[in-house]
Amino acid sequence: MSTNTTENTIPAGYWKDARGILTPESLIKPVDKERDALVKAIVERAKPLQKALRDFKQDTFADIQALVDLSAEQYGATIGGKKGNVTLYNYDGQFKVQRAMQDRIAFDERIQAAKKLIDACVAEWTQGARPELLAIIDQAFTTDKEGDINSGRVLQLRRHDITDPRWLRAMDARAEAVQVVSSKSYIRLYERVGDTDQYVPISLDIAGV
Repeated sequence: MSTNTTENTIPAGYWKDARGILTPESLIKPVDKERDALVKAIVERAKPLQKALRDFKQDTFADIQALVDLSAEQYGATIGGKKGNVTLYNYDGQFKVQRAMQDRIAFDERIQAAKKLIDACVAEWTQGARPELLAIIDQAFTTDKEGDINSGRVLQLRRHDITDPRWLRAMDARAEAVQVVSSKSYIRLYERVGDTDQYVPISLDIAGV
């Protein structure tokens, strides 16, 4: 018979399930025991890999930054571009390492001013505007479940060659509303394909190996 327990220790001969209920081991089905053993074995193997990847990322960032600092010190130059992006090649070009920094952006309250200006344009253009453009504008300001606006769609509005002063003011308001809310860093590794100028990723993502 199963029983409830609030104690941290499990009596000998019992198994505790996810609800905290104790069940005699003799009542546990063999397939449930096999599943339990398999999941535990997979996780036990995965944890050291996770730590190794975390340590690898931290050490690699530190090593790349040390090289950047050394280059700046010795040659008065800085490796890389904006946001700290860096691409390094080994001597014969067989391998390539990239340090990539990516910002996540959101919009503050000024995006509502941009929306009002665009709405004014749309109201006037309704008769003559292309349906595709109206759909793009409508989708750009659609919020997700968290109430956030898709920043990519809003930023793409700048691509349209529209000279209406209200539209241009809307694009200015949109640009001023951009706020960087977080930043992520990545390490990407590549190996050259033979003697070509093509590189293929060395995947560290479990889905890509």
